[in-house]
Amino acid sequence: MAQQPREQWGTRAGFLLAAIGSAIGLGNIWRFPYIAYDNGGGAFIVPYLIALLTAGIPLLILSYAIGHRFRASPPAAFRQLSRPAEAIGWWQVLISFVIAVYYAVIIAWAVRYAGFSLGQQWGDDTEAFMVQDFLQTSDPGGISSYIPGITVPLVAVWVLVLLVLCFGIRRGIEWANKIFIPLLVVLFGVLVVRALFLDGAAEGLNALFQPQWSEITNSGVWVAAYGQIFFSLSIGFGIMVTYASYLRRRSDLPGSALVAGLANSSFELLAGIGVFATLGFMATTSEAGILDLIGEGGVGLAFMAFPEIISNMPFGADVFGLLFFVSLVIAGLSSLISIVQVVVSAVQDRTGMGRVPAVLTGGGLAAVVSIGLFPTDQGLNILDTADNFINNYGIALASLVLVVVVSWLLRRLPMLQAHAQRYSSISLAGWWKVCLGLVTPVILGVMLWQNLQTDLAETYGGYPEAFVNSMGWGVAIGAVVLAIVLSLLPWKNAPTGTASADQDESGAGEEGKS
Repeated sequence: MAQQPREQWGTRAGFLLAAIGSAIGLGNIWRFPYIAYDNGGGAFIVPYLIALLTAGIPLLILSYAIGHRFRASPPAAFRQLSRPAEAIGWWQVLISFVIAVYYAVIIAWAVRYAGFSLGQQWGDDTEAFMVQDFLQTSDPGGISSYIPGITVPLVAVWVLVLLVLCFGIRRGIEWANKIFIPLLVVLFGVLVVRALFLDGAAEGLNALFQPQWSEITNSGVWVAAYGQIFFSLSIGFGIMVTYASYLRRRSDLPGSALVAGLANSSFELLAGIGVFATLGFMATTSEAGILDLIGEGGVGLAFMAFPEIISNMPFGADVFGLLFFVSLVIAGLSSLISIVQVVVSAVQDRTGMGRVPAVLTGGGLAAVVSIGLFPTDQGLNILDTADNFINNYGIALASLVLVVVVSWLLRRLPMLQAHAQRYSSISLAGWWKVCLGLVTPVILGVMLWQNLQTDLAETYGGYPEAFVNSMGWGVAIGAVVLAIVLSLLPWKNAPTGTASADQDESGAGEEGKS
């Protein structure tokens, strides 16, 4: 089947908004504030910024260079780097698939909670409402019931995401992010301003930003900083390889990476200010400690702690709750679109399908799995377990394998560096290769070793061992095995590298041609 002409972004700004939209997700709002607070407060900013400069941005540039040089999805791009490396590309696609099927249901929860915030319908016990009344969670095991109140918004989320993807890169993804990202910044900005005027906001900000300089020498703090960067920049699961493959030939890759990386970190700091100003209010009014309120971040912070805080606001609670949960929805949608696009792009490259059939095949399959598993009494248990293992032994491990293979085994960093710098005024010099060849692999290796020790010492989350083996280890290991199998299957029209970014731009297609 003939290779389809590659779509292109309409403008560099459109690409940057899409890349920023992918990076700014749910984790920016509920993960960064907790990680910063738990790892030295204001002192955490130092290792965080160093991690951004020595790992985050170098990895972004590497991903951009691979996608832009070979103008292909991760499997096809890595295949052109080296035939055995194709498995890395399929691994990234499968990680994206797994994340997409559970990420969508969190957005569906946020949709419902935006409605619940009008009149604070979650009542006095927000934890019981979330776990029992809303999610109807039962003990880990087989699925015994489906929940219409989650199924309906989840179907709506998938319909919207697949519709955007069907319109293509320029008229779908780029257009959507031109609306989502400015709207998200405005809504969350209003929320932050409101939070700053709450009683006790200063106490919350002091808790977040007061530096604990003694923590700087703690290796765990540095590992946490690098971990946050890896997980927040959409690096290890093929998104930036895919997005960069649609860039025009004369593109400033290092400059784009700097803009996207700094924009993502700026939003994380904004989220931290808003979240902790609000937590400070609750700590003041309830005489509870910040640590008690924030818990371990994540779902508990967003869907249990924040509803309780909203219920205790003296005025404007409905508006504040609506702003918060609508912001979650928008941040989640922009990220989910990018995650599913990785799957769609791989299906297109592998089969030669047009965009709409590829969206209905790859994205449709993800939607079916998502709707089948997560609006159930086991949804929260499956999500919690799969998320932990696919993050620790999917994203992080795939990133480690990527940098080791590209820098150590294939020795392709000089070629990719030359390509990245071709249309950029920023000199990568030797620091880029040192960061990718030494700093990043060492930090990722330490992270994985620590996580492995923890997960082997005790069963994750107190779940039954059989449940963890199937929904945790099974998902993570299954992604690796299936990636290898897919890489061994022959291509009817194998990519050869001829459709690289060095081709004349006049030959590139747009959505209507694909």
